Amino acid sequence: MTNFQIEINHSEHKKEKPESSELVFGRVFTDHMFIMDYTAGDGWHSARIVPYQPIALDPASMIFHYGQSVFEGLKAYWTKDEKVLLFRPDRNFHRLNQSNDRLCIPHIDEEHALQALKELINIDREWVPKAEGTSLYIRPFVIATEPFLGVAPAKRYQFIIILSPVGSYYKEGIQPVKIAVEQQFVRAVQGGTGTAKTGGNYASSLKAQEVSSQNGYSQVLWLDGKEKKYIEEVGSMNVFFKIDGEVITPALNGSILNGVTRSSIIELLQHWNVTVTERRISMDEIKEAYKAGKLEEAFGTGTAAVISPIGEFFWQDEQMIINEGNTGELSKKLYDTLTGIQKGEIEDPFKWVQEVELRHAVSFR
Repeated sequence: MTNFQIEINHSEHKKEKPESSELVFGRVFTDHMFIMDYTAGDGWHSARIVPYQPIALDPASMIFHYGQSVFEGLKAYWTKDEKVLLFRPDRNFHRLNQSNDRLCIPHIDEEHALQALKELINIDREWVPKAEGTSLYIRPFVIATEPFLGVAPAKRYQFIIILSPVGSYYKEGIQPVKIAVEQQFVRAVQGGTGTAKTGGNYASSLKAQEVSSQNGYSQVLWLDGKEKKYIEEVGSMNVFFKIDGEVITPALNGSILNGVTRSSIIELLQHWNVTVTERRISMDEIKEAYKAGKLEEAFGTGTAAVISPIGEFFWQDEQMIINEGNTGELSKKLYDTLTGIQKGEIEDPFKWVQEVELRHAVSFR
């Protein structure tokens, strides 16, 4: 698809926008969506922006039966000088293609995808919320649409982008969350799909999440699938520990998602000359550090929550209260700095943000 054009069909019926104070995560969607089709032999084609609407699929579509799907998550932010900024969107579309590769889905053109996203945001620009702590969540995804009951890569797909104005991911906001360490179930193993952002990884996590929620915990911390000993990630976040002045995060090992926020935090810490190490770390080591008074902070990183301080781990019937259940100094500094960069409020020395320049969309319809 060398000559990339987007057909635009504007919605004639605009939705009522909720108040910023009423926004929750992932419940409200904007007026428009982007769709592009793939057909074997023709490649990606028919790029279009249309009114937000249900998707009509054949009951035999392979997504329903064999789970061939991938997705991404990123955000757009409204700045005080009335600009709209994206945070490292190129990294998200690059990772989408890595997930595509693992799921045998044809690659998308990353530059075209970013162009389509910016066009979509421009059309729904008034949906970008302005209140503190809010943002426009962006969900690109690819699904297999070929009607065929056979276990093989599909020959037809749709690439779709939808937008959702959101408040804080956790109702606690920047307040520390409580995490249960999972000891029974397994989410991913090396050689599996843990490094891909695919729906099956999240479906397999639901049972453990349900149990932990009933016990008052916000998320589950997953251990490795082989020994159930080494820390991998939280359900929606990568995880970091500050132990005796050193920041440690589990090394990418083939079953941990390579988070965009994770890599940004590592670069930011290195920029501050804070010692940060990527390596294998066990819950036994965490417990020893906790008992020795050396576990100073723990926090999760992800697009949805940005930084989530962890105030408590529950493991082997024992509570580990971190930093007396308060937000740590480093966690707060990282949150303030990263969100400041994302919103254009402080200097971006890394050139991470991209502006969605305001212009009138051109309709080809």
